[in-house]
Amino acid sequence: MEDYRRIADRLAEEILTGRLKAGERLPPQRVFARRRRIAGSTAGRVYGELVRRGLVVGEVGRGTFVRAAPVPSGRALAEPATTAAVNLELNYPSVEGQSELLAGGLVPLLRADVLEEVTRPVPATGTAAAREAVAGLLAGSGWRPHPEQLLFAGNARQAIAGALASLVRPGGRVGVEALTYPLVKEIAARIGCVLVPLETDGEGLLPGAVAAAHHSAPLSALYVQPTLHNPTSATMGDARKRELAEVVRELGLPVVEDRIWSFLHEEGVPFAAYAPERVHVVDGLSKRVAPGLTVGFLVVPEGRVEAAAEALRSGGWTAGRFALEAGTRWIQDGVVDRLVADRRADAARRQRVVAELLDGFAVRAAPAAYYAWWELPSPWRADTFAAAAAARGIAVTPGSAFAVGAQGAPDAVRLGLASVPVPVLGQALRTLRDVARGGP
Repeated sequence: MEDYRRIADRLAEEILTGRLKAGERLPPQRVFARRRRIAGSTAGRVYGELVRRGLVVGEVGRGTFVRAAPVPSGRALAEPATTAAVNLELNYPSVEGQSELLAGGLVPLLRADVLEEVTRPVPATGTAAAREAVAGLLAGSGWRPHPEQLLFAGNARQAIAGALASLVRPGGRVGVEALTYPLVKEIAARIGCVLVPLETDGEGLLPGAVAAAHHSAPLSALYVQPTLHNPTSATMGDARKRELAEVVRELGLPVVEDRIWSFLHEEGVPFAAYAPERVHVVDGLSKRVAPGLTVGFLVVPEGRVEAAAEALRSGGWTAGRFALEAGTRWIQDGVVDRLVADRRADAARRQRVVAELLDGFAVRAAPAAYYAWWELPSPWRADTFAAAAAARGIAVTPGSAFAVGAQGAPDAVRLGLASVPVPVLGQALRTLRDVARGGP
């Protein structure tokens, strides 16, 4: 009798080479067994092996489907891993006239005498001009970081890694929202810390959940997205931030506040304003400006500059000088402010498209967010829906990419709204709406 693993290997090859496409339904096991002239128990083991490898998803009463491509380790929604014609996984905004605006800031850097200077290495503390410019960019609602507490990384993801590496020893526990930015899971694995999923509600992280987790087994740090949480768009109110600040002070718990999408939210005080002595703030230019030439910002509490800078240096995560100089000029010239205003209007326009076309479905989103969290109607499962979408040329992100811990991933998908033209987005949402209504 042929070994079930060899049969599974052949099917796996068909899936990985595209002969069996995402969303395609495999025949029922009894039909598969009859066609292959194998025992029904062997067919069951073949299908079980494909599930174990993450290539198919089986659902009782509905069959076995080829999965959409999983998020590869180390990518975490930061670069494409799909050939789908419409990519609603990636989420990099771009607005009309952006390139012309950016080009003006680059011209002075291309002079031979200037270029020699701006291609030299730069320390994690950047330059005095960069610190002043970024402090002004991040200031608002009664909070302004001190320039001497600013550090610079290659991007915001590296700033998160540097902050956590400076705070958490291998084996340490880091509290996170139960749904979190996927790259944080990769960072945790690389630095050897354990993520602890914490309960949330419509305003985000519950302070009581932080205290309960810490009392169960001490946390080393907390990573949180208080403003426009990715993927749910939840934003903490001032009362919730004050309550959480009291808890982290009482516990002596350091916090990494991810504000990478907060520029879309025009009002509200950063969580760091409520506990500046405990909070490390991460931000950057990738979403405001462009993903390919960017800088990450890390604002650290007083007395933490050297430890965080050493973590950035050790990880090779410090900013490039040319990108830092370009970003500084764009901030000083008002280019970044113009791009932010354009992006806010663009995100709001795209959310109106979502509200119109997905009306009647359970969609969570903020009016100016660049993503939407779609809780799928029964009997859809997230992996199956993502596979069905991929079969129609549309890439979406299943809830499992964001879920932390052993609890079941939600039957929801995140729709990234920023990376395709508005007409293309509208057509993709119409297709997904029809898929959802039609059922598996």
